Amino acid sequence: MFRTVSHTVLAASLLTLAPAVPTAAHPAASTPRGAGVQEDTAPADRSGAAESAFDHVANFYGAYIDARGSASERLGQELRRHYLTSDLLRRLAEWEGRHAADGVLRAQGVPTAWKVSYEDSAMGHTWTRVRLAWGTGEHTTHTYLSLRSDLATKLISDISVTTVQR
Repeated sequence: MFRTVSHTVLAASLLTLAPAVPTAAHPAASTPRGAGVQEDTAPADRSGAAESAFDHVANFYGAYIDARGSASERLGQELRRHYLTSDLLRRLAEWEGRHAADGVLRAQGVPTAWKVSYEDSAMGHTWTRVRLAWGTGEHTTHTYLSLRSDLATKLISDISVTTVQR
């Protein structure tokens, strides 16, 4: 009986002290070194939904920019076939022939960052705004794209430039 009481008192005292222990004493899950995040900040959580056309666009741009950044032409083409309609693939090939640039990014290079924002949905489509960042610091420029996706298939069916900010 004494042993049970002493274990209970010990456990209760440890639980009482736990909030007083500095958080630095508890190693938290951290971002790997070199991940592009300042040491004092943690990246924001990310989530998505399989049924969301908006998330489909975000997933595509994240994977596509990674593929382009690693010079994986084959992976980039596979991603295009998976996420874009066949009609858009045809129109992109024509656009790229005229402009000698990547039609998905509307540029020759690879952006340093991207952001996807929901715009609107109507008549079986959703529109998404994609902001591509080029450069860093005060020399950063942005290209804004408008993407239309088909809600039934979640496939991206149109990409157009809306604004370039320098």
